Amino acid sequence: MAITLSGANVHDKHNVKETLNSILIFSGRRKKKPKHLCLDKGYDFKDTEKLIRRRNIRPHIRRRGEKPLIGKYKGKPRRWVVERTNSWHNRFRAILIRWETKSENYTASL
Repeated sequence: MAITLSGANVHDKHNVKETLNSILIFSGRRKKKPKHLCLDKGYDFKDTEKLIRRRNIRPHIRRRGEKPLIGKYKGKPRRWVVERTNSWHNRFRAILIRWETKSENYTASL
């Protein structure tokens, strides 16, 4: 997992390079680099896709204007995992009200 901080008025596509650079690869028996990256429609830009492909990562990007895949997914939905984690983050007071003045301390709490 990787986390980067930016202002609310900065588009997500501008943080892709910094986010990919912050992915930690731990040494040991299992050195794994990410092979796939799932992104939403906000990342549907050619320069973003090229940046990801240059790192030998296959991007799975929902295209703008693409219709939703209703009834075509054959696995069990795991959206509840994401929603549970987001709910925890929303209720965590140290994140909700940013008391830390240094971005390093705030990132550590995430």
